[in-house]
Amino acid sequence: MDQDAVTAVVARYGRFAREEAPGRSRAYEEWARRVETDPDVAEVLARIPDTHRQPPLVFAVLRLLGAPMDADDAWAAWIVAHADVIVAECGRRALQTNEPLRCAALLPALSLIEGPIALIEIGASAGLCLYPDRYSYRFRTPGGVVRSLDPSDGPSPVILESDLEGDPSLRLPDVVWRAGIDLQPLDARDEDDRAWLTGLVWPGEEGRRERITAALDIAAADPPLLLAGDGAAALPDLVARAPRDATIVVTTPGVLVHVPRRHRGDIIAAARTAGRWVTLDAAGLHEAWTTAPELRPGGFALALDGAVLASVDPLGAWVAWHPGSAYRPQ
Repeated sequence: MDQDAVTAVVARYGRFAREEAPGRSRAYEEWARRVETDPDVAEVLARIPDTHRQPPLVFAVLRLLGAPMDADDAWAAWIVAHADVIVAECGRRALQTNEPLRCAALLPALSLIEGPIALIEIGASAGLCLYPDRYSYRFRTPGGVVRSLDPSDGPSPVILESDLEGDPSLRLPDVVWRAGIDLQPLDARDEDDRAWLTGLVWPGEEGRRERITAALDIAAADPPLLLAGDGAAALPDLVARAPRDATIVVTTPGVLVHVPRRHRGDIIAAARTAGRWVTLDAAGLHEAWTTAPELRPGGFALALDGAVLASVDPLGAWVAWHPGSAYRPQ
């Protein structure tokens, strides 16, 4: 057994138990603490390739395979007994969190782009963030006013609620064509793919599974074009297929963090060459900003063509709109 890998597992899951799971999922917090303190369980997880060993990924696989929910001795024994299948299943899976609420964070930037739009997402998973025009939005302002937007045919089954600070112009984009790229695209019509996506929702995240399920139904009714491949290499092919009279808009919402740093520049350059580029990224993720982002703690930058427009929650729960890049708390 690689003791360095075991040590890394103990450290990673301990950090997850202390810093990431509390307040979000008690079950995952307890599971992570058991990994941290149980050498037999840590040794099983150390066998998983390090790029497929993230707690949310491993825990989703455990639930998919039928692990008990209580982090007790029976849970630990189940892990050891199913070690081979756990390692194999984690090795073929990837974190493909497809959160439609991210469209609430993308919308202020998309509102600045005149349509018609041909929307392309890199790291699209099942493409749930390719439907910003098909969702309803409820932005709550500090003064208690709710800014509501609905599709022209009425409220959507997917209602995205987000806290809004600042006063961006908001309107639904005119999307006439939508496509995505992913290393392992998922099909919203496929029951196994749907089960995997909803299984990535952490236990205790109320409402999120229902939101993703409703968004999957929208995507299944009108599937986007999804290509399997590398973002930078596959993008020119998609651009060539887009309607010629539409503005190409490439989005990278939270995906670049999963791309090795040496390849991020290639994706950004390809997106900028293709058309307009909208991204949600941590400040230190790359150097493609027109000005250095100063963000609310825990926030990502929302940027259009590298110009930072807002500090946003990585999954879209809040938007602090401050064009010019600097976050100024109110």
